Amino acid sequence: MNTMTLWHISIWELAALAAAALLVGFSKTAVSGANTVSLAIFAAVLPARASTGVLLPLLIVGDVLAVLTYRRHAHWPTLWRLFPAVAAGVVFGTLFLVWADDGIVRTSIGAILLLMAAVTMWRRSAAAQDEEPDSVSTRAGRVKARSYGVLGGFTTMVANAGGPVMSMYLLSAGFRKLGFLGTSAFFFLIVNVSKVPFSVGLGLIDWHSLLLDAALAIFVVPGALLGKWAVHRINQILFERLVIAATVVGGVQLLLR
Repeated sequence: MNTMTLWHISIWELAALAAAALLVGFSKTAVSGANTVSLAIFAAVLPARASTGVLLPLLIVGDVLAVLTYRRHAHWPTLWRLFPAVAAGVVFGTLFLVWADDGIVRTSIGAILLLMAAVTMWRRSAAAQDEEPDSVSTRAGRVKARSYGVLGGFTTMVANAGGPVMSMYLLSAGFRKLGFLGTSAFFFLIVNVSKVPFSVGLGLIDWHSLLLDAALAIFVVPGALLGKWAVHRINQILFERLVIAATVVGGVQLLLR
């Protein structure tokens, strides 16, 4: 982002970015995947590549708030199983960004999200919900974790759109509401922080983008508090439906942009 772009944001565009930042906080403590709407708003107001650099630090702020809220509910065996595959996905995503244009990136991620939402809904209609997450020690569990991990790392690197991917994995693995939020909170805090050097190297984060982040970060906090209040008033079935719906909306908007 250059200085001219930063100082020529209108008051209405700034208000849209503030609303998107508030939604970032809400998605981190309530409905994971809902921040795909934030992604769309940022990409509409700012240049596509610059928008990913501005959004990443705000996501990290939301991740910190989510970890503080749900740290006791994380499922670490699942996290340790995911991280190596996610690292490979982040590297692949970085290489992909070097040559791929925005149209290819959006179409690829949108199609992946819609496919995974369909598969998850099919799986959940064909089998009963377990109380505990799928075992990561089985061969099927390992294959699924690695597949989703690579996709999650790839999509989070190229478009900050890893939330819906991991949402689909955690739902398909049978996570309950608080376990889902606690595991995803630690996952995205670690992954998003690890993305910072890559984003700086690609020129997506600089002091201009960080200046805008400083103005928007204050809106993430009330969003997170609202999410913490709302999540205890959402039952498990509604929670899962909202997550899947947010994934479908994110996939569609990426295809149509």
